[in-house]
Amino acid sequence: MQQIYIHGPRHAEAILNDTCVELACVVDSSPAAEAVAEKLKCPLFKSVQVMLASSHRPDAALVCTPNHSHVPISKELLEGGLHVLCEKPISVDVASGQKLVLNRETHNRHLLIGHHRRFNRYVVTTKKLLPSLGQIVPVNGVWTIYKPPEYFDSPTEWRRLATAGVVLINLSHEIDILHHLFEPIIRVFAEKSASQRGHAAEEGAAITLRLKNGIVDTFLVSDAVVSPHNFESGTGGNPTIPKVGQDFYRIFGSSASLSVPQMMKWTHPDGVNTWNSRPHYEILEVPEMKIPFKLQIEHFVKVIRGEEKPSCSGIEGLRAVLVCEAIRKSMQDNLPVDISVD
Repeated sequence: MQQIYIHGPRHAEAILNDTCVELACVVDSSPAAEAVAEKLKCPLFKSVQVMLASSHRPDAALVCTPNHSHVPISKELLEGGLHVLCEKPISVDVASGQKLVLNRETHNRHLLIGHHRRFNRYVVTTKKLLPSLGQIVPVNGVWTIYKPPEYFDSPTEWRRLATAGVVLINLSHEIDILHHLFEPIIRVFAEKSASQRGHAAEEGAAITLRLKNGIVDTFLVSDAVVSPHNFESGTGGNPTIPKVGQDFYRIFGSSASLSVPQMMKWTHPDGVNTWNSRPHYEILEVPEMKIPFKLQIEHFVKVIRGEEKPSCSGIEGLRAVLVCEAIRKSMQDNLPVDISVD
């Protein structure tokens, strides 16, 4: 049985009933952590150093802290000999993320990045359906929602900073899904939307992306508008956001198109593609699966045991940050930005 230290209640819930993994402890210096540790019935440590020196030293750790702390905490854990599953994004910039990936290689420990939507049943089903669509040509994506003022209040006021923002916090998920479903992104162009809150963190953008295999993608992102068109509302993937079921991805192929999460697949009758015939649609089944956090933990354990290869390695997590950084540069310079896939 693998032992894991954790900083993050939602991840803890995914661990508690898993027979393959044991929650070893919580590491958190905040006063509120005492109540969390008591509820989880596990030891609490105020720092990683104290935890590593204790008898509760685990095999692996989950890092679920503010974005800017991901690199130093993950680095300390890797150097302490632990395998690490770090919440996305891997870092707030490419340079520090690269150092963390090199640190993982130096200490020969696994570093996985928590892009848990790779384990969402709608994403899993969509990936399986892609070959039936023929050659994918354009893709359209939307992540639009309204975050209330309290989202930016203490103790998460770091969300107002330039190191946060909707691109790194939310769009990074969507970028990773595009990489997971298709190919790496090699060029971006982004127009920044107007700010309503006045925070340093950006609120949204209209973006075009070109993928390595020639697919072009348009994406709208905003966390300051009223809208049901986002991953959470569409899939019910976040229990605090009501499921509405409206689409957030439209994938257009030479043989068919697919709307997600309705899983509505459009084709022409008899396979004859012409605008003169009425297209036919069918609603495809999406099998039930365990919650993504639980599947991600199970995968993490199998990676540690050598039974599976990482679904989202440190390098894959870094790819998403690289694209987000390019999007921000494009918004600033009002120019397209090319991205190396090496």
